[in-house]
Amino acid sequence: MFVKVCGITSEEDALLAVAMGADALGFVFAPSPRQIAPQQAADIVKRLPAEIVTVGVFRGETRQQVVDIAHRVGLRAVQLHGRESSADSHWIRQRVRLIIKAFAAGDPQLEQADDYAADAFLVDSATPGSGEVFDWSLAESAPSNRRIILAGGLTADNVADAVRVVRPWGVDVSTGVESAPGRKDPRKIRAFVEAARAAEPPPPPAQGDRDVRPFDWMLDERP
Repeated sequence: MFVKVCGITSEEDALLAVAMGADALGFVFAPSPRQIAPQQAADIVKRLPAEIVTVGVFRGETRQQVVDIAHRVGLRAVQLHGRESSADSHWIRQRVRLIIKAFAAGDPQLEQADDYAADAFLVDSATPGSGEVFDWSLAESAPSNRRIILAGGLTADNVADAVRVVRPWGVDVSTGVESAPGRKDPRKIRAFVEAARAAEPPPPPAQGDRDVRPFDWMLDERP
């Protein structure tokens, strides 16, 4: 189970999340209580282990701004939360290593997710970062043979149920592991990671070319 802790605002929180077992850290560059400046994020990224996936979260920026910030910070992935077109996504994909395309649960565009050339798709509540839980059945319209990351109001108390219902490839958490807006709680992170991984079902038998194994970000990315 791939676990991403989003809304990182300090080096202390970043290192704590890594120590508690997170696979990826998200840095929010869109307007948010957890927004971080590119230079501050760059300083944090330099101090992280190489295997950690660093993700920039964008909403409403131009595609050139997304790429410029990703390169300046040294990010391995970008997460697109706006109304980017599939053409924008393809253009960005040619210039960054990995793309996560986010959709609100129930968004009709989720059925056309494959048009976005993304490495993974994130399904979130209608108000990202709000900590609101949505009806998990709305995630059913996501492509079943793609890497789906579930977000939206997840906590250590409900992530196991969410994993059993949606069967995502990964989960994303921000407010659910905070002691205050923008401040992560290591105990909550540890509990979340343990609950998510304990609920992960065993992989089904391989079926043709379907990707059923854990995704190795180190091997699957382009040079």
